[in-house]
Amino acid sequence: MVSVISTSNAPAAIGPYSQAIKLGNLVFTSGQIPLDPTTGQVVYGTAEVQAHQVLTNLKAVLEAADTSLDKVVKTTVFIKDMNDFAAINAVYASYFTAAPPARSCVEVARLPKDVLVEIEAVAYVE
Repeated sequence: MVSVISTSNAPAAIGPYSQAIKLGNLVFTSGQIPLDPTTGQVVYGTAEVQAHQVLTNLKAVLEAADTSLDKVVKTTVFIKDMNDFAAINAVYASYFTAAPPARSCVEVARLPKDVLVEIEAVAYVE
């Protein structure tokens, strides 16, 4: 059974997509960018500041789907500038401590709202 996941604790979608989709015991999140869920505005600052907001948003979406960062099995990280890799990686490592998920990380020419980082995930629900 497919369920649409939505929470006010993470930014509303800025296009025709869902925050996440739950299919059986799997959750597929849309990419999260550093938007403040209350204001809908970009949280500007360094790559570290933006990465923290992205992962906070991702955590909120996963919790709305009855799962958590601990249950993430795969992420894709999109970075505007690979020179920010080490900074983003350090923040990322602080959120995925026990058994980090599989991951792809790519530099892209541009992200929505000209942010520095976007992360999507696949998790499971027990």
